[in-house]
Amino acid sequence: MDRGVVVVTGGSRGIGAAIALLAAERGYGVVVNYAASRDAAEAVCGQITSKGGSAIAVKANVAVEADIEQLFVEADAFGPLAGLVNNAGVVDKAARVDEMDMARLTRMFSINTLGSILCAGQAVRRMSTRHGGKGGAIVNIGSAASKLGAPAMFVDYAAAKGAIDTFTIGLALEVANEGIRVNAVRPGIIETDIHASGGDPERAARLAPSLPMARTGTAEEVARAALWLLSDEASYTTGTVIHVSGGRAIAP
Repeated sequence: MDRGVVVVTGGSRGIGAAIALLAAERGYGVVVNYAASRDAAEAVCGQITSKGGSAIAVKANVAVEADIEQLFVEADAFGPLAGLVNNAGVVDKAARVDEMDMARLTRMFSINTLGSILCAGQAVRRMSTRHGGKGGAIVNIGSAASKLGAPAMFVDYAAAKGAIDTFTIGLALEVANEGIRVNAVRPGIIETDIHASGGDPERAARLAPSLPMARTGTAEEVARAALWLLSDEASYTTGTVIHVSGGRAIAP
């Protein structure tokens, strides 16, 4: 844990798992957060420790404030916090806005937006020089959907991720002189099981030919961008959103 501890929310699968694995490879102690699948989180930790890294799995639902507080208490016991990757996220089945209800919207924004804001608040309390910390970095995982709107599919998800874009800029400016950098990665169509959780497991493969690079991205490609933003190589970069989308949705 030469680099300190990084908390990866939603770190048991997909992009989160890839980020956790690469963070450990780069010398961080990793807190692999999960909401439901302890076995999957423990498997990620097992891969890390088998290669000489340090990791713990911590259950916490980022839609529950008390869970978030406990997540960071357990991270404190693991080591000094150096970074946070706000990766936890959900989609729902494709629907029009006039088919959505409050329960769906509450779940969508609680996990995709509000949880990230609350996790960032916990990280700032620990890393900010204003609070006696030594600085650090926050990386928010957004989505190309925030630029595309996702009509007739996931307008609610796109809106939640659009809020993450704005939050990234605002928090970056708020803590820029407190030793904390805040950036985001905006993935496009990535080959993970999030598509299946939205009821369309073949979505990535179906859309691949229509993408500018004519292929889907991998979780590892997103992880590499996130780890660059966490690292000292990005020491003068804050308030930035990096597209990892194969050319999709790159217009401002």
